[in-house]
Amino acid sequence: MAGLLTKDTTLSYKASGSTFVVLEHLMEVPEMGGDPEKVEVTTLSDSVKKYINGVKDLGDLTFKFLYDNETADSNYRILKGLQDADKPAEFKVEYPDGTGHEFSSYVNVKMDAAAVNAAMTFSVGMSLQSDITVTNPTT
Repeated sequence: MAGLLTKDTTLSYKASGSTFVVLEHLMEVPEMGGDPEKVEVTTLSDSVKKYINGVKDLGDLTFKFLYDNETADSNYRILKGLQDADKPAEFKVEYPDGTGHEFSSYVNVKMDAAAVNAAMTFSVGMSLQSDITVTNPTT
């Protein structure tokens, strides 16, 4: 198998009904998934510490976008609107091979730092409200 290029990776949100709509100008996608916390279960008769897997901490996800606020359908306005609604929204990350990661999350939008001769960007923090459901590509 050859490697997979990240080009054409998308982040979509669920608009009214059940249709996912792609958010334009996505620049970065965070790691998807998390590690379970270790819960110690060592007893007094054990000679080594023992652990079991505890609750998985997925943490917050932060996506980076090229700033666009020109129209009502601009990425910044859509995401800021989801933040202002103060309700979890449904999202889907999809990779070029068709692998998908779906989750529910609150949204927090913030403008990134501005610098001389640099593109304007903003970041979207996602506070997960569900597990991440992975779908495999269809062949």
